[in-house]
Amino acid sequence: MVRHLGSGGAAAPPVGGREPAPPRSEEEGARQHGQCQAGAMEAAGAPEPGGGGCSCCSSSSRPCCRLPWARKAPGTKKKFTCLGLGLFYTILSAFLFSVASLFLKKIEDVHSVEISAFRCVFQMAFVLPGLIYYKTGFLGPKGKRVFLFFRGFLGSGAMILLYYAFQVMPLADATVITFSSPVFTSLLAWIFLKEKYSLWDLLFTLFTITGVVLIARPPFLFGSSITGIEGNYTNHLKGTIAAVVSAVSTASTFVILRKMGKSVSYFLSIWYYAVIGLIECIVALFVIDEWTLPYCGTDRLLLILIGLLGLGGQIFITKALQIEKAGPVAIMKTMDVVFAFILQILFLNHLPTWWTVGGALCVVASSSGTAIRKWQHNSKKAKENEI
Repeated sequence: MVRHLGSGGAAAPPVGGREPAPPRSEEEGARQHGQCQAGAMEAAGAPEPGGGGCSCCSSSSRPCCRLPWARKAPGTKKKFTCLGLGLFYTILSAFLFSVASLFLKKIEDVHSVEISAFRCVFQMAFVLPGLIYYKTGFLGPKGKRVFLFFRGFLGSGAMILLYYAFQVMPLADATVITFSSPVFTSLLAWIFLKEKYSLWDLLFTLFTITGVVLIARPPFLFGSSITGIEGNYTNHLKGTIAAVVSAVSTASTFVILRKMGKSVSYFLSIWYYAVIGLIECIVALFVIDEWTLPYCGTDRLLLILIGLLGLGGQIFITKALQIEKAGPVAIMKTMDVVFAFILQILFLNHLPTWWTVGGALCVVASSSGTAIRKWQHNSKKAKENEI
């Protein structure tokens, strides 16, 4: 629990072979710019968010989109945004997700797949009114349905594996491993999207692998006597593998979302996630024969709270990304790991080992480094586009 700039078409030749004369005032310039944009939108059929400017900019050496009257229309007021509100939303989202993970560990008689199914039902109930209100449909554009399917399949699979990891291994260990997804995102984006993959990215990947090894502590490296785990080492190893696969699956969904861009509604993306996830859970429950309703009222209450907290965390992280840059949000999400350690110590009476602390430092440093480098790269690219 992640922006594109549109590109304009070919430049239209200036009318009569001459550039339009510059406006005599900012008010006249604003009118010319608005008329130009309206004509471009009417010709295209619909506005393109983040487009490459209006047609008069394409044909002029003095682009009106970069002049004062195009940047701010006369009489408009700048929208006030509370400083640090996006980072506060990020911290709140991290706290809600961490509490939901704690409640998941408190449920004893319900399988992680069944908990995932309840989560999918909550998401469907939330998304359905949005689909109806915005009239996005339930299938999406024909050219994007394959991407939507894999986004739903991999995203819901990541959730199921993450919930399983939470149940069979310490809360902090599972949280730290799944926090490595940004590093895997860079690697997969290099493979499938041909994005740049530098030596720094390779170094962060190696640091992440080192952190995972410190948490997993395989016997051939650390000996047969392993301390600080829940249950036997077999379950700990299964949980580690599930957490790693969950992180890779989450990274894959990020790559798919980048590939789709902004052409698909956010509600539709979550709808595929919830529907395909529910189908996955139902099939898996029949295969493993673990379908049981919670016996006590406490487990039922915790299931409802997990659904509500997960939904709340998703809403707040989305709001944070809407009003704050992705770099600071990604760095602030390290609070997930901090909250996991605190909740594990306070409510589960499980002190983390120094191996876990060392692994957490490696993974958090790698993920934060990846986010900072991506943030710097995007900022530099934005400044170059302005020039």
